[in-house]
Amino acid sequence: MSRLSALPEPARPTALRADAETQAAKLPPLLARAEHLAGAVLLGDHGRRRSGMGDDFWQYRPAQPGDSRRLIDHRRSAMGDMEFVREREWQIAQSVMLWVDQGASMRFSSTDDLPQKADRARLLALATAILLVRGGERVGLTGTTLPPRRGNAQILRLAEMFTADAEEDYAPPEHRAMIPSARALFISDFMGDVDEVKLALTKAADRGVRGVLLHLLDPSEEEFPFKGRTIFQSVGGTLRHETLKANDLRDRYLDRLAARKAELQNLCNVTGWQYGTHHTNASAQSALLWLYTALDTGGLR
Repeated sequence: MSRLSALPEPARPTALRADAETQAAKLPPLLARAEHLAGAVLLGDHGRRRSGMGDDFWQYRPAQPGDSRRLIDHRRSAMGDMEFVREREWQIAQSVMLWVDQGASMRFSSTDDLPQKADRARLLALATAILLVRGGERVGLTGTTLPPRRGNAQILRLAEMFTADAEEDYAPPEHRAMIPSARALFISDFMGDVDEVKLALTKAADRGVRGVLLHLLDPSEEEFPFKGRTIFQSVGGTLRHETLKANDLRDRYLDRLAARKAELQNLCNVTGWQYGTHHTNASAQSALLWLYTALDTGGLR
């Protein structure tokens, strides 16, 4: 029997309201921190831009035979002996789809001084979205929940979606409704079934989607500093292992972690994605700059 169904009937609305208020309370701080982080990064210029139909000024050029008289900019032409045409900018915006692992394993932090992996993942994803939207791109989530759009309202929707937590220990990547030739960003600790990651990237590659896979870890998961009697338990509580000699597991664990990293790197090489790692004790600003550059060099231009 689930905890919700075991509650007395009058308690259910109260519990639901408390949960809703808890989630809503995360929203303003996340937005503020993401805006601050995005503001600290020098904004590049995404999007493929050339003259054509659009609203923004692109350039002046001398008038040519065949140009319509209504295209002549008379104010600019009056400054000299030549007639000039005012060209406007045509931007073909890219669609960028985000997937942030919201499984229970991401709600881990080895010390109170470090953010949870989920908190850092959400911050980086939302700050990246802010930069992309400012650059004229459409940003949304993988799947059908939130298709890519522009504007500040979309940033607010993303922030709201990022505050939700998944129940399972390891959430699989969402690979439905991939937009052909779009770009994508996946952020996770990738501790779960790697076959799900293979499926997602393979389906993405089949549709011409290229992107960036950011492997995000707590420093203790990289170093395995445990010794003596230790109880290992998943955040969701579904897995538990007790050992009297944790240090005997260190080499095997580090070998498996190295193998997982190599497998993810190879998968990215095969599918045309970029692979990177980030630890929660490292600078969020440097990670955001790398992500933004990786998305750019991955073909957004």
